[in-house]
Amino acid sequence: MLRKAIKIMSVGIVTMGFATSVFAADVVLRLHQMLPPQATIPAKVLEPWAKKVESESGGRISVQLYPSMQLGGKPSDLIDQARDGVVDVIWTLFGYTPGRYPKTEVFELPFIGTTAEATSMAFQEYYDTYMTGDKGFRGLKVLAVHTHGPGLLHTRDSAIEKLEDLKGLKLRGTSRVINAMLSSLGASPLGMPVPAVPEALSKGVIDGTVVPWEVTPSVKIAELAPYHTEFSGRNGLYTATFLFAMNQDTYDNLPADLKKVIDNNSGMALAQKFGQAMDAGDKRGYDIAVKANNTIVKLDDAETARWKKVSKTVTEDWVKEMDKRKMDGTKLYQAAKALIEKYDSQ
Repeated sequence: MLRKAIKIMSVGIVTMGFATSVFAADVVLRLHQMLPPQATIPAKVLEPWAKKVESESGGRISVQLYPSMQLGGKPSDLIDQARDGVVDVIWTLFGYTPGRYPKTEVFELPFIGTTAEATSMAFQEYYDTYMTGDKGFRGLKVLAVHTHGPGLLHTRDSAIEKLEDLKGLKLRGTSRVINAMLSSLGASPLGMPVPAVPEALSKGVIDGTVVPWEVTPSVKIAELAPYHTEFSGRNGLYTATFLFAMNQDTYDNLPADLKKVIDNNSGMALAQKFGQAMDAGDKRGYDIAVKANNTIVKLDDAETARWKKVSKTVTEDWVKEMDKRKMDGTKLYQAAKALIEKYDSQ
């Protein structure tokens, strides 16, 4: 009886070990990003992407999600973490590494973007046409690029109803181009990653921030900055640009069939999903502010035109800077506008 029991136990242990080896993933991808898991992109795009990759690989790829910078570092470190192989996949803003990706900045210029879906698809085609091979992407396998939807203003103490109301306000910006825009409009911009915004608002370090409606629930904007200013027309005040990328060596070391899984979950279709999630998130964020009885101001055509006229210098300065760097700023700006119009009309 004892020998029989030992034999059964031994078979069970061997079987468990065999099952573990069968179901263990061949590749584990660590996906690192800066927002909490319930935020729009982590919940609506990154987690579904991970599950889809795992499913289509037959379980041979496992994607481990690390939100809120759980693996250490600052949001500005994410691109280098992926490049250096500290992590395998990252999602981040280009604006956290100012000056490193100048061609992306055209999509951050004042009043250029429309919906997140259209602008993200335009940005993906722009990347595929004008940016593949740029030295800033060495060491990275770009899975997709995208933008958020129309950017707007959120302030803590009073509503912004005209251009003059911005004078002297300390406003958080997301990139050097957006900060230049805020400065041109009369505000005092402060650069900081979005996770730092709630504390900065609550302590009065800033008077307000620019973010799209989509991100407002995850950083409590409706509570901390209950005055919101939108603009007439389809174009938002600004747009921020995002990168979803993988360590190049990690990708290169995959067998051909697993590379195909990654490739099938990259590119334009993925950029569109990012944009669609952002647009849906904008509606959720807006509805939360309405339910909270916050003050939502929409500037009329005439007042919006004033903001466009003043901020136009930021676009002109960017074009001149790109020309000096032999990047043909006029061509890039016209290309970005044409691509946005193309996808916005579809």
